Amino acid sequence: MLQSSSCRLNRAGRRTRAIVLAAAAAAVSAAALAVGAQAAETSRIFTVGKYPVDASAENAVAAKEKALADGQQAALRSLLRRLVPVGSYGELRQLRDVKAADYVSGVSVGKERNSSTRYIATLDFTFHAAAVRELIGRTGLAFVDRQAPETILVTVYKAPAQGGTEETAPAKGVAAWTDVWDGLDLTRALAPVKLAAVKQAIDAGVLDKLAAGDAAALTALQTEYQSDRVVAATIEPDPATRRIAVTLAGRDAVGAFVLKRSYRYTPGDLTYAMELAAVVSLGVLEGRWKAVSGPGVQAAGAGGGALAAVQLVVEYNSMQEWLARRADIESLPGVSDVRIGGLGARGADVVLRFPGGGGALADAMAARGLRIEQVGNVWVMR
Repeated sequence: MLQSSSCRLNRAGRRTRAIVLAAAAAAVSAAALAVGAQAAETSRIFTVGKYPVDASAENAVAAKEKALADGQQAALRSLLRRLVPVGSYGELRQLRDVKAADYVSGVSVGKERNSSTRYIATLDFTFHAAAVRELIGRTGLAFVDRQAPETILVTVYKAPAQGGTEETAPAKGVAAWTDVWDGLDLTRALAPVKLAAVKQAIDAGVLDKLAAGDAAALTALQTEYQSDRVVAATIEPDPATRRIAVTLAGRDAVGAFVLKRSYRYTPGDLTYAMELAAVVSLGVLEGRWKAVSGPGVQAAGAGGGALAAVQLVVEYNSMQEWLARRADIESLPGVSDVRIGGLGARGADVVLRFPGGGGALADAMAARGLRIEQVGNVWVMR
């Protein structure tokens, strides 16, 4: 009897040890996966991909060497601009003499072609993350090296109502606008995006309302693409003024926003203006992310504190006023995870997260001429 009990205890002990060992192995595996995912993300951020190079020399070998040397210098400059705030770009001049070759860890070729004296290619330059961090650190500049959650970007082309030409024709315009975006390094950007075509349900009426900041149009866009983070990038050329109007409207990792810009173009070279517009637009998304992930949060009055939930009651007299107040809130750098709990004829219940909490939010809003006050545990915007 005693022996039988002892055997049962031994078996129970072995089962317990097996469970403990299995749990430990699972924990180690999960930790390894987390480390691997983090390393992959870091590698993406510190890789400048789809970078075009073009060089000529006395022979093919010399042309390729020149293209690689010039390309890695330009790619390092592009990486530094990716990581530091827009306001610090001028201070990067102190790093102009840095040899990029000392920081490159690998180069891969996307496309290439060459002649006896010329080399043209699209290359991916990967840089040593620790070395680049240390390089920026020596300047005293702040930087952001964490990617934003991915945003769906819907490419929309509006052909001119009149005076159109062959290059502004709908089919050609749609293809060109999508292609210039596809030619950018979207997955490794600080604010990565995934391209999507405009769906039939998102017609001109929805897009116009979206560009006006209409909350219902934003909801329709989010529902159609089954994502909270979706932005419509609409381009519309005007042959009469030789300008293209570009509108970014939707919600990215920072919040809801609408941004309108225009660019001049030369007839016959519309694609070049589109390329510039796409590069600037991607830079806008990255800049918005840097504003809430780096020193921009502190500049907004957030004090760099930890994200904290804030319950906010917004009072208004009309739906138009509510839309304006909502835009004020969601466009404030640092605001994230805005949720509308209740929407009435005269007020809305809003829950959001902000670095430093309600007090920091009040300071940041005051800097923009807006006022909220605390009433018990709730903040009120009148």
